[in-house]
Amino acid sequence: MKIGVVGCGLVGSTAAYALVMSGVGREIVLVDLKRARAEAEANDISHAIPFARPLVVRAGDYRDLAEARVVIIAGGVAQRPGETRLQLLQRNADVFRQIVPSVLHHAPDAVLLVVTNPVDIMTQLTAHFAAEFNVPATRVIGSGTTLDTARFRTLLGRHFDVDSRHVHAYVLGEHGDSEVLAWSQSTIAGLALNDFAKVHGRALTEADRAQIDENVRRAAYHIIAGKGATYYGIGGAVARIVDVLLHDQRAILTICSRINGVPDCDGVTLALPHLVGGGGALATIPLPLEESERAALRRSAGILREALQSLQLN
Repeated sequence: MKIGVVGCGLVGSTAAYALVMSGVGREIVLVDLKRARAEAEANDISHAIPFARPLVVRAGDYRDLAEARVVIIAGGVAQRPGETRLQLLQRNADVFRQIVPSVLHHAPDAVLLVVTNPVDIMTQLTAHFAAEFNVPATRVIGSGTTLDTARFRTLLGRHFDVDSRHVHAYVLGEHGDSEVLAWSQSTIAGLALNDFAKVHGRALTEADRAQIDENVRRAAYHIIAGKGATYYGIGGAVARIVDVLLHDQRAILTICSRINGVPDCDGVTLALPHLVGGGGALATIPLPLEESERAALRRSAGILREALQSLQLN
């Protein structure tokens, strides 16, 4: 099972490393505009293979993506300190006009997994270019709020002293400032958070909620301010998504894809829970949100819709 990674910056190379350490796939091909960077990353990652699972990691060109089952697109320019993801839009759009046709010319049957920010817009832009190759939008997905959801679950687990894998909570909408923490649909052991708090004996105050919201929503900004970029968390998220795609696991993930038939979000690419399998986004699962959450999701979709209109796609 071949996996392609286009763009060998910190995110792309860390995703490749996470794939190796998780034993996902059989062959990983790294492609970068700077061939020397791809070769260096492939060599470095290969040296970790004896401590992980038997895989082949090598540098290549677009033609080496032939027969890849999944191609991760992590190319583009990096987010600057203080810069919003949407401000990255125009700078990265031009890059994708070159990347997407180059990938699909050699790997027309691959599921495309977009990681480049602003990921919602870049995923819809990728689907737009991919449509010229008759690739359905369901086969073009983005990492969406998979990482934000993990952050939300981690912080709730930490607050209640519960393994975060047993916390069910979702972050919806834009992967960015307008994202929506779906508090009303968050559960532990089948109980709403306030009910679990009573059973557990640990209150969840409005101040606690506000702090968790801040730490989820602003996590990337804090990390970028401290060390220049985020890559470990998203690398782990990408490895998980690719594992689901390669093995048709039918997992529920908050990836982003073009939404159809969901009020307020129709025609926009954003994150909602999706059933994800070998063919990409198999189904969208709208949640029964509270009115304030629905309004926030509607606002998030509006921000993304406005950004898309600025691209003037034909």
